[in-house]
Amino acid sequence: MRYRNLLLSCLILLAVHTGFAQSKLKIAIWRGVLTSPSGNNLPFNFNVTTVNDKQQLTIINGAERFKVTDIKQKGDSVFIHMPLFNSEFKLKYEGASLKGKWIKHYGDKDAAMDFTATPGQDFRFFKTSKKPAFNVTGRWSAIFVSDGKNDTTVGEFKQVGSKLTGTFLTTTGDDRYLEGTVAGNKLYLSTFDGGHAFVFTADIKDARTLINGKYYAGYSGLDTWTAVRNANAKLPDAYSLTYLKPGYKKVAFSFPAIDGEKISLSDDRFKNKVVIVQMLGSWCPNCMDETSYLVNYYKKYHPKGVEIIGLAYERTTDFNKSVPTLTQLKNRFNITYPLLITGYTPGKGDPQKSLPMLADYKGFPTTLIIDKKGDVRKIHTGFSGPGTGKYYEEFTKEFEKLTDDLLAEK
Repeated sequence: MRYRNLLLSCLILLAVHTGFAQSKLKIAIWRGVLTSPSGNNLPFNFNVTTVNDKQQLTIINGAERFKVTDIKQKGDSVFIHMPLFNSEFKLKYEGASLKGKWIKHYGDKDAAMDFTATPGQDFRFFKTSKKPAFNVTGRWSAIFVSDGKNDTTVGEFKQVGSKLTGTFLTTTGDDRYLEGTVAGNKLYLSTFDGGHAFVFTADIKDARTLINGKYYAGYSGLDTWTAVRNANAKLPDAYSLTYLKPGYKKVAFSFPAIDGEKISLSDDRFKNKVVIVQMLGSWCPNCMDETSYLVNYYKKYHPKGVEIIGLAYERTTDFNKSVPTLTQLKNRFNITYPLLITGYTPGKGDPQKSLPMLADYKGFPTTLIIDKKGDVRKIHTGFSGPGTGKYYEEFTKEFEKLTDDLLAEK
């Protein structure tokens, strides 16, 4: 009897140890794959590590490392809440792998995609692939077709061997950090950060031409695209796309901040100051890049007489539902300037309803630069983030030069 009890105790201890071991994600590079309802796969990689006795994962997109720390495990289930964009993973172990759903929460609905992740796989698209037939490094003029409408963009690629990184720049921002491969005469790129979930594919017809391009976005989006190599490709001036209606020099608004305090542009704190008005949404990845820049910009220029106001356009008009998502954004980037909840959504023409003096509003983010007299001097559409390299550097130099000039005015 004693030996039977001892054996039973050992089996219980083994079961407990096995359960504990499985409750921890394997420390390794993982390959995750999202699968859309149409069957298209979107692959990306993430690294699982332990920091201060807590596990965290880092999503890898080109040079970007996107940290995720909200990981909860219960039995064979794993719950991962993304730090931005209001999305999450609900997963279960199947052997060493994880399977389940990625769920993106919108204002009035949820969208879910199947997801699998396997540890010990550091490749993105193919474990082994064909030798590249071409090198696509350089600038490309690309045309995307969506619902019969053409959108001209600029592609910037860097290829080393078969590894490919880059982005597409559009009038409302860039597609952030893309990573993939060139296999034979085919191009593959993807990105995932909880907000963006993109896959780009194309056939490389020759050294100057990309054809049969497909662009898969999120749950069900599908556009086609083509591109030609063009070292001089460029977008329209970002300061020329949105403007004030005739007869207007100023904007006016009054909205509640996260804590409920009403803040108006006419408040004393903004008088005789250069004011930057950032039109953003917590759902917007390009807004995330702009916010990251503006936080440091504010540290530099606030003592010199610059104020920033963030106007948030969330997916819901409900103030109480908007507070948590914006608080998450505020905490993620340590934002010290006020974030106001407009009560307007990003669609249905709401941005122009909230600021009726704006003409031809293009998209998020949009940034208004106001001089010390309260006049709107410039309106910048979109944001080219650090994933665009020299475009980002050129923007920051130009933006700060403009700030210095406005501060110097009497």
